Amino acid sequence: MTIRSIALVIGLCLPLAAWADPVRLLAFGDSLTAGYGLPAEDGLVPQLQGWLRGRGHDVEVLNAGVSGETTADGVGRIKQDLEKHAPDAVIVELGGNDLLRGTAPGKAARNLDFIMKQAGDGDRPLLLVGIALPDSDNPQGRTWAAIWPRLARVHDALLLENLYAPFFALPKPEMLTMLQPDKLHPSAAGVKAIVLELGPKVEDLIEQVEAQNAVQVPQSASLN
Repeated sequence: MTIRSIALVIGLCLPLAAWADPVRLLAFGDSLTAGYGLPAEDGLVPQLQGWLRGRGHDVEVLNAGVSGETTADGVGRIKQDLEKHAPDAVIVELGGNDLLRGTAPGKAARNLDFIMKQAGDGDRPLLLVGIALPDSDNPQGRTWAAIWPRLARVHDALLLENLYAPFFALPKPEMLTMLQPDKLHPSAAGVKAIVLELGPKVEDLIEQVEAQNAVQVPQSASLN
């Protein structure tokens, strides 16, 4: 048997995972996804990818975050980003800038609905990440906070209700260490805390992708 034939037999006996491409996750969002104000390695996408790989996942997290973007901006580029990156699954994190700028909640919700429809085309698995203020216990705050759970149900998406939730229960001095001086964007430590909450949800997303891609592979083979 030639060396080439031996290599072929070995290849046929290896499990599919040894040959599979990494799971491609598109992180589609605003400055929180983009890593605004942080060294490249400390942003959300690099920290999340490092956390996932550290737990044994063969994954590539693609950074499609653009600082300052609203849900309307997201509507304008979601199709282009999907075509460019061809992801296996999508994480959608948008709405914070709409909230800060006083956009009508209904308008932001309609924009997010469009984005989710596009991102989930072809039964692509989705994870929706919400944003809410700590003082959301008022009519307007409750209206905003309800957007993400409702859309997650509509689009059968996984949900992280509030990206900032890990900060809210902290004493104020400790909470400030989780934020950059603008008191809006997370510091490197804040991103790390977010990843600890977000990571398990992303693992569920990866599991959905792998379930879709599952195939039966012969465990052994022989050549005559």
